[in-house]
Amino acid sequence: MSKNNTTEAAVKPNFLQRVSTFSKDYMSIVGIILLSIVFTILSRYFFTWDNWKNILLQSSTVAIVALGQAVILLTGNFDLSLGRMVCVTSCVGAILMKTYNVSPALAILVMLVLGIALGSFNGLLTAYVGLPAFIATLGTQYICYGVAKLITNATPIPKMPESIGWLGRGYLGPIPYCVLIMIVIYVIAQFVTTKTRVGRNLYAVGGSREAAFFSGINVKKYYFGTFILAGFLSAFGGLILMSRLNSVAVSNGNNYEFDAVIGSIIGGISLTGGKGHVIGTMFGCIFLITLFNGFSQLGVDPFVQDVLKGIVLVIAITLDVLRNKKKA
Repeated sequence: MSKNNTTEAAVKPNFLQRVSTFSKDYMSIVGIILLSIVFTILSRYFFTWDNWKNILLQSSTVAIVALGQAVILLTGNFDLSLGRMVCVTSCVGAILMKTYNVSPALAILVMLVLGIALGSFNGLLTAYVGLPAFIATLGTQYICYGVAKLITNATPIPKMPESIGWLGRGYLGPIPYCVLIMIVIYVIAQFVTTKTRVGRNLYAVGGSREAAFFSGINVKKYYFGTFILAGFLSAFGGLILMSRLNSVAVSNGNNYEFDAVIGSIIGGISLTGGKGHVIGTMFGCIFLITLFNGFSQLGVDPFVQDVLKGIVLVIAITLDVLRNKKKA
C-alpha cells in the first residue's frame, strides 16, 4: 500500500470517529436538523424566519433557566423549584413597579437578590442541613407558588414599563437581544466549566463526591454555589419572560423545571452527575421548543403535546441510562 493510501485510510476512520463522537455528545443538534427537515416537509410555515424567531425567543428564557439546572445536575443534584422561582421573582418585580411605583432598576435588583436568596435557601438545606434535593426544592416550589398567588391574588399584571421592554422584545438587527444574551451566557458558562479549576471541580464533585472530598475539594461549597447560580438565573429568566410577554401571571415559568431537565439531558448532561457539556443544554432546549412548535404547526392538540412531553422525558432519561451503561 502506498504512503498516500495509508494516510487516507488513517484519516477516514479518524473523521468518522469524530462525527460519531460529535453526534453522541451533541445529539440535540442532530435532532434539531432532523426535526427541521421533517417539519419543513409537513408544514410550509415552519421554515420561515418569523417562525424560527419565535422558536429562539421561547428557547431563550427556558435555556437561561435550564443552565442553572444543568450546573446542578453536573454535581449530581437537581432542582424542582426553578419554574416557580421564575414565577415569584417576576411577580414581585411587577408588583413593585406597578403597585408601588418603584423604579425598574431597583425592582430588577430586588428580583435578582430574591432569586439569589431562594437559591441560597435551597443550597443551605441541601448542602449543610443535609436534606435530599428532591425534598428541599419541592418545598421551595410550593412556597414560591403560594407567595406568588398571595401577592397577586392570582390575577395577571399587564403592561410592564417600556424601559425594560428591550430585554424581551428588542432587536439587534434581525436577532432578538434575549437570544444574544442567551448565547453569551452559554459561551461564558462553557468556558468556565471546561477551562477553569472551578469547572474541573464541578465535574469532580459530580463524578464522585467522596473522591472529590478526599482531593481537598469543598463539596458543600460547590453544592451551595450551584443552587445560588440557579436561583439567580431563574430570576433573570423571569425578568426576560416578563419583558417578552409584557405581563406577569402565576402561570409564568410553569413546568420550566421539567423543561430544564429534559433540555439538559437531551443536551448531554447526565442525571448521575459529572458528565456532559453545558452548552449542549442550550441546543437541548432549542430541540424541545422546535419539537413542540412543529406539533403546533401541524395542529396537534395541546393536551396530546403534554403527553408527548412526558414521553420525551422518559426517552431522554432512558438514553442517559443506556449511555452510562455503555461507558461503564
